Amino acid sequence: MPAAGTGHTVIDIRLATAGGEPGEGIMHPLEIAIGWAWIAFWIYWLASAAGSKQSVRGGWRTRLTGVSAVGVFVIAGVLRGGSLAVHSVILAVIGAVLFACGIALAVWARLHLGRNWGMPMTQRAEPELITSGPYRFVRHPIYTGLLTAIAGTALVDNLLGLIVVAVLTAYFYYSGTVEERNLTATFPTAYPAYKSRTKMLIPFLL
Repeated sequence: MPAAGTGHTVIDIRLATAGGEPGEGIMHPLEIAIGWAWIAFWIYWLASAAGSKQSVRGGWRTRLTGVSAVGVFVIAGVLRGGSLAVHSVILAVIGAVLFACGIALAVWARLHLGRNWGMPMTQRAEPELITSGPYRFVRHPIYTGLLTAIAGTALVDNLLGLIVVAVLTAYFYYSGTVEERNLTATFPTAYPAYKSRTKMLIPFLL
C-alpha cells in the first residue's frame, strides 16, 4: 500500500510539472485581448474628438496632457514583465472585469458629453453643463473610467502598473480642480449646486 501511495505522488508531481501554473494558458491571450482593446478604445477616442467644439483655452496645460499621455505608455512598456508580473488567474479575471467596466464608464461619459468633450484643463466655446448619465454620480467619470481600466490592466499584466494609476490619480485630481474652477466661473449658480451633491471621482468617497 505504501508503494501505491508513492506511485500516485510521483504521477501527481509529473502532472503538475507538465501542466505548469493552473490557468497559465489563458493569461497571455487575456493580455493580448486587453492590449487590442486599448488600441480600439484610443482609435475611437481620437476619431470622436473630431466633432468636439473648438477650444478657447488650454495653452501649456494642453501640451502637458500630451506629454503625460506619451509618458504613461512609455512607463507601461518599461514595467512589462519583471518580478511583479501577474500569474494569478483570479487577479487577472478581476483585472479584466475592472478594465471592461472602466472602458464602458469612460465611453458612456464621453457619449453624454458629446461635443463638449475636451482635453484635460481646456475650455470649450459655448460650454454646456452636463449632469446626466454617469455625471449624476461623479463629476469626472471619464477620469474614473480611465483609472479603473488602467488598474484592471495592471492586475492582468504587472502590479507595477499600479504606480501609473497612483501618478494619474494625482494628475486627474489636479486637472479636475482646474476644470471645476473654470466651470464655477462659467456657471456660478448651477455648478456649485451640482458640486455639492456629487463627488469628484469616486461616488460617496472622493
